[in-house]
Amino acid sequence: MHAVLSPVHSGPAPLTHQNWPAALAGDGYAVIHGLVPHELCLRLQAEARAAHETDKLDRAGIGRVDDHTLDTRVRRDKTKWFDRTSAAQTDYLEIMETVRQTVNRELFLGLFSYEAHFAVYEPGGFYKRHVDAFRGSRNRVLSSVFYMNENWSAEDDGALVIYADDETETTLATVYPEFGTLVLFLSEDIPHEVRPTTRDRYSIAGWFRVNDRQTAPSLQVVSRVSGLSL
Repeated sequence: MHAVLSPVHSGPAPLTHQNWPAALAGDGYAVIHGLVPHELCLRLQAEARAAHETDKLDRAGIGRVDDHTLDTRVRRDKTKWFDRTSAAQTDYLEIMETVRQTVNRELFLGLFSYEAHFAVYEPGGFYKRHVDAFRGSRNRVLSSVFYMNENWSAEDDGALVIYADDETETTLATVYPEFGTLVLFLSEDIPHEVRPTTRDRYSIAGWFRVNDRQTAPSLQVVSRVSGLSL
């Protein structure tokens, strides 16, 4: 039987869902507990586990559509895109819609759409340091990762490591993929990695996009206007 150990946290304590917009504006990321109901977490976990056990996941790659490749030196996980065919997916997407509306109301980012997929890391799976969007490109603006792993410990690892920049090893936070944890971060500005996991690791990765990237305001500009400092 898998030993249940106390998880180890690094970085700021998880936020309640009331104060995460200020954290997102101030730090470029927010770690949130309590936004997704426990019962929905269980339904999402069951769906992800079923897809994994019935081999309905695809090996994840890197790069854009025109240069998409499978490179296990960089990334080892499997994914399944949301298609709204289950009530659990629909309920989760409705919560992400409230996130989109809150960000637009509080931070004026002009988020327009959201896409998501299940992501499963099997033992030994990892994703090396990267950012989710190329700077200035017309794609992802705000990233989300939601975790569905019960009784997770530091020995299981598989942590999401958030870095201060691309150049150094300075970390802003180390987030273990514990059940019910949601992480939001700026897609262009936050380098991050997934450290190797020692057990199956279930998550939902998602991205908020803008309709016109060229005219969308940056969070840096919005922060100065709203009085929140980066």
